[in-house]
Amino acid sequence: MINFLAEMIGTMILIYLGDGVVANVVLKKTKGTNGGWMVITTGWAFAVAIPAFIFGATSGAHFNPALTLALASIGDFPWSQVPMYITAQMIGAFLGAFLVFIQYYNHFEATDDKDGKLGVFCTGPAIRNGKFNFISEFIGTFLLVFAILGINAVPMANGLNTLAVGLLIWAIGLSSGGTTGYAINPARDLAPRIAHAILPVPGKRDSDWKYAWIPVVAPILGALVGGFTFIYLFR
Repeated sequence: MINFLAEMIGTMILIYLGDGVVANVVLKKTKGTNGGWMVITTGWAFAVAIPAFIFGATSGAHFNPALTLALASIGDFPWSQVPMYITAQMIGAFLGAFLVFIQYYNHFEATDDKDGKLGVFCTGPAIRNGKFNFISEFIGTFLLVFAILGINAVPMANGLNTLAVGLLIWAIGLSSGGTTGYAINPARDLAPRIAHAILPVPGKRDSDWKYAWIPVVAPILGALVGGFTFIYLFR
């Protein structure tokens, strides 16, 4: 039960901070309106690192079904706990999106950009091309899992590996996030997209379900390939 709560609350914090920084930059009449990509990528790096510091010693701080599945596939995590972890991550991600919706409700009302409102909750491509959008998410998640395994294999003082993962998220966002918004996490994208679909977001558009499979399937496959590549090369 403690691992379930850690993954749920940790993912909730991740999405609250991550979707929150997007809302702060994209929505109108906030203190951070038009803050730009640097603010968004930095906010997402903190959004991952902070709950990881809090819950890393409890649940391992996965907060990502793709990472959970990859770790189980290479034998670093028990398959019996996978359904519980993914359920907790999805619930937490929905709750985090709900908190952002509540806090920024007046700013959703003040914003006319329907695509921007959707972008607070979930990712979308800068240029819509399914093949290349898939490749972008695949590569980003491959690097995420490959690098996390590499970081955790290096002896470090307590907490430094978590800081390194935060820097990794920042680097992925800065270097490759501009194509699709770097979901690299099915729960991060799917659960908030569901929240967008069912919550009464003022003036919202549809939730772009035609695209929604890409930030779910591509991260899972990228994570699996990243995990198996690491153990093939280094174990």
